[in-house]
Amino acid sequence: MMESLGEEPWDVVICGTGLQQSLLALALSRSKKRILHIDSNDYYGEHEAAFSLQEADSWAATHAGSSEAQGLNTEGGSTTGASNEDTIFQSASVWTHPEASALGLSFPRAYSLALAPQIIHTRSKLLEQLVSSRAYRQVEFLAVGSFFVYDTKASDASSKLARIPSSREDVFSTQSIPVKSKRALMKFLKFVIDYDSEEQKPTWQGQEDKPLSEFLADAFKLDENLQKYILALTLTLDGRVTVADGLAIINRHLTSMGLFGPGFCAVYPKWGGSSEIAQVACRAGAVGGGIYMLDTKAETKDNANDDEITLSLSNNLSVRTTKLITSQNTAAPNAQTITRLVAVINAPLKALFEVVVEGAPTPTVAVVAFPSGSATEDGSSAPPESPIYALVHSSDTGECPAGQSVIYLTTLAAPQSAQRLGSALDALLAAATPIDSPKPVCLYKLQYEQSLSARKPSRTTRGGVSTFAFPSPSLNLAFDDGCLEAVKDAWKLVMGGEASEDEYMVFQDREGVGDEDEVYD
Repeated sequence: MMESLGEEPWDVVICGTGLQQSLLALALSRSKKRILHIDSNDYYGEHEAAFSLQEADSWAATHAGSSEAQGLNTEGGSTTGASNEDTIFQSASVWTHPEASALGLSFPRAYSLALAPQIIHTRSKLLEQLVSSRAYRQVEFLAVGSFFVYDTKASDASSKLARIPSSREDVFSTQSIPVKSKRALMKFLKFVIDYDSEEQKPTWQGQEDKPLSEFLADAFKLDENLQKYILALTLTLDGRVTVADGLAIINRHLTSMGLFGPGFCAVYPKWGGSSEIAQVACRAGAVGGGIYMLDTKAETKDNANDDEITLSLSNNLSVRTTKLITSQNTAAPNAQTITRLVAVINAPLKALFEVVVEGAPTPTVAVVAFPSGSATEDGSSAPPESPIYALVHSSDTGECPAGQSVIYLTTLAAPQSAQRLGSALDALLAAATPIDSPKPVCLYKLQYEQSLSARKPSRTTRGGVSTFAFPSPSLNLAFDDGCLEAVKDAWKLVMGGEASEDEYMVFQDREGVGDEDEVYD
């Protein structure tokens, strides 16, 4: 069987099971093309994988990088790390509490820690494509709930998390905003819902590149507190969002609210975020006839023939194709880089997951913003250009056992970013815990830096041979629909003259499948 895989040329060989490669496999799953899909890793997801604790330990050892690790607070626990040449992920390390088992750390596979914990707005094109391709039935989407701002000026820890109002009812019911400020905020929310209309464009046109904070102050007289609320909703890593980008992001947030039900504007895939979508897409590819091989490396052989690419696989097979799809794994010079801290906490942090709108589902993800320049509990101050965001996941995400939670903290990489994330974690745990409750304990930490490759796909054509390399994933905390264009471009490359845009990602149910059936069983 294995030997026969090398006999006939493949229409396309896809290397890597990251989200973009996997969505391409989904798009090609009804094409009747001969597709070989391989991954050098022994897991699905590539840059968007989700790991058990044991897998996270191994991954961190592989991606520790040559630069100096950024110093987790080990608190007497154990730290592991090694070197690796991969430049998208670097400086990875893990830490386990010395009394982790006694404090509740479960067995390794009870956890599924996501490398890409992005929320997905309900108006995202990704969700549209998962519905039209019928793949959505295999993904369980969970509600993203409240957005909070950490308020350093609040008098006590229990009032430091201010929930951001994002609807008319929200604004009027909140007690933390003065009446005059409520009117100004309502005026802005009404404007941004329809900001791109002919009536509203004169308000902002000519100011597209101006900082959004200045525009909020000048055009709507929003005070510094309300500006922090609005800027937090943009999830902008550098805190310097422009008017054009900021209005588009806030509009997406507000117009997504209530689309799939009351009280939420975004969703999150259960069992590990984008990794779960990648696996579902690969499963569709396999049902469509694609052949899958994990833990299989590929090297391009020197070949004078311009009509085929020959690949030598690590399982001693040699395969041929005219289309090779890969991903870019080298960070671009001076690329934006984030530091991320993933923390497993031995408490459910229920205060962050309350239902605040009647009829809304119980949220499983909460977003907490530490604005630019905010001081955390230890009195340290962040650089003005670098906010911190925490995505807090309940056990309902399937990423940890019941009674625990997982927190993903992210900020731009800087000499003190690791220490700042640690301080933010401590401040968040103090603010989210009732005064009479025991202080939650961090059981496990995974920390790493993540950079960006070149932002455009790399494409070459020579004779009858074409190669296409997807860029690395966006660092955005909300899913970026822009990456879907590259998937469609790769699909057109593979399909050639057979490509019909009307049929892209639009499939009928397979024979015998009903609304309640499992499509890929």
